[in-house]
Amino acid sequence: MVDILHRIGITSSSPDDVYAALTTLEGLSGWWARDTTGETEVGGVIAFRFGPGGFDMKVVELVPGKRVLWEVVDGPAEWIGTHVSFELRQEGDFTIVLFEHHVPLQHQVGHVPAQPQAAAGDRARCPGSDRREDQRLALSGRTGWRVN
Repeated sequence: MVDILHRIGITSSSPDDVYAALTTLEGLSGWWARDTTGETEVGGVIAFRFGPGGFDMKVVELVPGKRVLWEVVDGPAEWIGTHVSFELRQEGDFTIVLFEHHVPLQHQVGHVPAQPQAAAGDRARCPGSDRREDQRLALSGRTGWRVN
C-alpha cells in the first residue's frame, strides 16, 4: 500500500461546511458510508461499513474549519496504523481539500529500512529509500500544507 494524496476544489461551500461533513455522523453518512456510527470527537472511534466490510477510524485531531486527522484502528490489516487527514482552506470561490491517506514506511510493501550511516545525498541509492516520501515533502514545500 502506498500514500494516497488528492487535492479537491469544492464550489458553493465554505471550509466550515466541509468540516461539518467530515466531523458529524450525518455529514459522513451523507457523502461517504451510509452506515456510519460512533463518536466524532477527539479520542472517539467512527465505524464505517460498506456491505460486508469496513473499517474504524480513531479521531486524533480536529481543528475547526481547517484540519481533520484519523488513525485506522480496525479494518484491513494493511490499513491499521495508517492515517487519514483532510486539510481545508478557502481559495477564492473554492474550498480546497487536501486529502491524504498516509502509510508509514514500515507498512509499505517491500520496504527495507535504509542504512543509518547513509548520507542525505545517497538516498536514491540506499536500499529502502522511498521516492514517495521525497515527493510528499516536496509537495508540502510547494503548497504550504503540513505533512505528517
